Amino acid sequence: MEQQLRKELGLFTTMMLVVGMVIGAGVFFKPAVILKATGSPTWSLGAWILGGIITLAAGLTMAELAVAIPRTGGLYAYLEELYGPVVGFLFGWVQTVIYGPAIVAALAIIFSAQLGQLLHYSGWVETLVAIGLVLLVALINTTGTKQGGRVQTIFTIGKLIPILTIIGFGLWQGQEQLGLFTGTATRITISGLGAAILATLWAYDGWLNVSYVAGEMKNPKRDLPIAISSGLLLVMAVYLTINYAIFKVVPLTQLEQSATPATDAAQMLFGTFGASIVGIGILVSIFGALNGYLLTSARVPFAMGQKGQLPGSDWIGKVHLTFGTPVNAIFLQVIIACFFILTGSFDRLTDLAMFSVWIFFVLGLAGIFLLRRREIGQDQYRVPLYPFVPLVAMIGGTYILLNNLVTNPLDSLFSLGITALGLPVYWWTGKKEGAI
Repeated sequence: MEQQLRKELGLFTTMMLVVGMVIGAGVFFKPAVILKATGSPTWSLGAWILGGIITLAAGLTMAELAVAIPRTGGLYAYLEELYGPVVGFLFGWVQTVIYGPAIVAALAIIFSAQLGQLLHYSGWVETLVAIGLVLLVALINTTGTKQGGRVQTIFTIGKLIPILTIIGFGLWQGQEQLGLFTGTATRITISGLGAAILATLWAYDGWLNVSYVAGEMKNPKRDLPIAISSGLLLVMAVYLTINYAIFKVVPLTQLEQSATPATDAAQMLFGTFGASIVGIGILVSIFGALNGYLLTSARVPFAMGQKGQLPGSDWIGKVHLTFGTPVNAIFLQVIIACFFILTGSFDRLTDLAMFSVWIFFVLGLAGIFLLRRREIGQDQYRVPLYPFVPLVAMIGGTYILLNNLVTNPLDSLFSLGITALGLPVYWWTGKKEGAI
């Protein structure tokens, strides 16, 4: 008999999961990159809005798939249902060996580096701290989905405190700089705006992973669309207001060269102590995102393990008898993430992860048309303004793929090669199980 995961996640916890996974490192590290690409605060805020619209359109579209196909595994389950087992398997393979572990590793690396600035350590100590952090988060999530969800809620609320502090004091004490929203707007180019939107999409990444736990939600048909849309709208509002506050506090010429715009704003508002507080807030934010990614990404290899689609499926697909969690699938992700920590860097891992999954994101978004044709879930939630909303998301996703192929061909080809390696694994496991 197939073991079942416990249905313990409600609407508020699921919404906190969305917010907690999206608000990670991007809000703290991307404002300067986006301003430099656009050359104007006006267009910078416009890029955040456009990136949010693309993400929201994708979220509303994927929500219909999640409600119509409410199975643990998220996009893996949708692709398998709509395109067949090979496509579903390849996404599950990429999620298992690249995307999930790479994001977990990248967040652990940047968490350790940020903590190192506060505690004055570096080098091999950073690596050990990053590995220890991943092990700690894994231990929390093996004791119960509810425990992981509670941690997510606590850290989501905690990470908003320094963000809201910068917003409040920045809007109150900051001064309108000369030409803040005029004068420089003409510097924008199509390529610059595209690069800026691409940067915002990394900051918005993480929303899809909440669909992986649809099988563990108390009422996914009602709660999942609400959680995704309300969570993303809250994130967009936070991103716009904190950027506006930073623009009012940090001189634009300094901001364009800043690696930590939020910390610079806090330094100007509160001094050295304030900058340290924001540094702690960044740690809280990254920890919450890391917890969310590990909580959700392990559900894909778990679902594949229960179907016998991975080497060692009997082990990977087991549910802990006491805690009711996919403990072995979680630690499989941990093992691969630790390998990435030892061999990769933050930027390289995030780029690799994003490209590896967006081809499947686009396929999933296109699947909405197949879903409607087959009349699956017709009496349930349906994406509004169909087909305009799905098309907006698909165009944005296609741009990500083309941009990466042009600007980063070697890593793109490497990612495609790892994806292709999934085909012989699919053939071998399928033959072993007698499925092909």
